[in-house]
Amino acid sequence: MVASPPSVSAVSTASAAPGVTPFNQRLGQPLTKRPITVLQINLGRRCNLACTHCHVEAGPKRTEELSEMVCDQLVEVIRRYPQLATVDLTGGAPEMNYGFRPLVEAARAVGKTVMVRTNLTIFFEPGYGDLPEYFARHQLQVVASLPCYLEKNVNQQRGIGVYDASIRALQWLNQLGYGQNPNLRLDLVYNPPVPRSAEFSLTPSQAKLEADYRAYLQTHFGIAFNQLYTLTNLPIGRVKQALMTQDLHGPYLTFLSQHHNPATVANLMCRNQLSVDYLGHLYDCDFNQMEGVPCRLPNGQPFTVADLLTEAGLDQLQTVQTRPYCYGCTAGSGSSCGGALVER
Repeated sequence: MVASPPSVSAVSTASAAPGVTPFNQRLGQPLTKRPITVLQINLGRRCNLACTHCHVEAGPKRTEELSEMVCDQLVEVIRRYPQLATVDLTGGAPEMNYGFRPLVEAARAVGKTVMVRTNLTIFFEPGYGDLPEYFARHQLQVVASLPCYLEKNVNQQRGIGVYDASIRALQWLNQLGYGQNPNLRLDLVYNPPVPRSAEFSLTPSQAKLEADYRAYLQTHFGIAFNQLYTLTNLPIGRVKQALMTQDLHGPYLTFLSQHHNPATVANLMCRNQLSVDYLGHLYDCDFNQMEGVPCRLPNGQPFTVADLLTEAGLDQLQTVQTRPYCYGCTAGSGSSCGGALVER
């Protein structure tokens, strides 16, 4: 039996800011689901890092991870549904949590794209030194966190020494063909610093920042990559905690809502994705997962991985559960697990 889903926390229920129009009201209608093509699996919250921008609040002391039962159910889902094109593995450090390799191998055996969201430094932890070769052997799409191309900024967000380890990891991946071989895709992820004052700004232009990353990393380290994803810091997890400490949570939500871009809505990742937690509960996105806002079936019951194995199939949901922090995905050029949603 799958455990009950986490209830919406007191912090989560306080996420509305005075004067911020509810997201669905701003759209003028509920946000609708489309056929599910992406299964994003959060394998757990164990990680070798504890980054300041982490919405999962992952770290070395976290122990939550996928169970064997849920892993087996997910393997069956992956095998059963050809419409699932992509299996997106995240965490924590997904590689440190139970089920990583079984899920990779099950998905690749049936020809699905597998994305692994890696922090890169995991390659240098004891017991994980074979990961780059494992990634290449299974042709995993690597989505690597590198919140800036400058050392000072990376180390401030992620810890001293992380930048150096990340650079060495990227060079290692390049030596295996990543960023050059069309079957070995290497994408980088930019996260802005957590706001420290009310002088908020939108995430920079993805195309321009990608050019800056490419020039700097190639010139200084000979590093090649495919694409940069720019993400907006949503006010959840550690970002939310930092904002609330400085009385900036409400103002930041207001700022995001004021920069809502209707052109991004068509491309929102939650519309064709299901997000799975380590207990087997389903969410529209990883952000709802961390805020304890599960998908619910028409009868009001929580939606679980076990429900995907019934005759009803993948597409049992009509609408997306929305909250004020959804404005973080529609502000400016938009933000998703695949980066910006529109050109700016």
